[in-house]
Amino acid sequence: QVQLVESGGDLVQAGGSARLSCIVSGRFFGIYTMGWYRQAPGKQRELVANISSGGSPNYADSVKGRFTISRDNAKNMVYLQMNNLKPEDTAVYYCNGAVRRWAGAPVSNYWGRGTQVTVSS
Repeated sequence: QVQLVESGGDLVQAGGSARLSCIVSGRFFGIYTMGWYRQAPGKQRELVANISSGGSPNYADSVKGRFTISRDNAKNMVYLQMNNLKPEDTAVYYCNGAVRRWAGAPVSNYWGRGTQVTVSS
């Protein structure tokens, strides 16, 4: 079974920084694109950033220049460095991974349970 577990959520003042981490555990053949999504109260879940297995990042316009996504393939981890945080960044942040369980299996999406980031003004 594949599990994704996030950590690093916190209460941060506006202008501050936080770093989220996500580790993928279990038995699997390969991990492909990994990403971070967020969901604020009353809003739909949205993509924050994702990164390919080769390390190519993609960012939502709202976080470009402030957030940096990275991954460590040897550790099966993905990170999100968040700088210059704004109150509108307040949300539950979810880790997502595209994982192939065994050779020849289809790639499936897996989600973590989320970690709360609250930015106070």
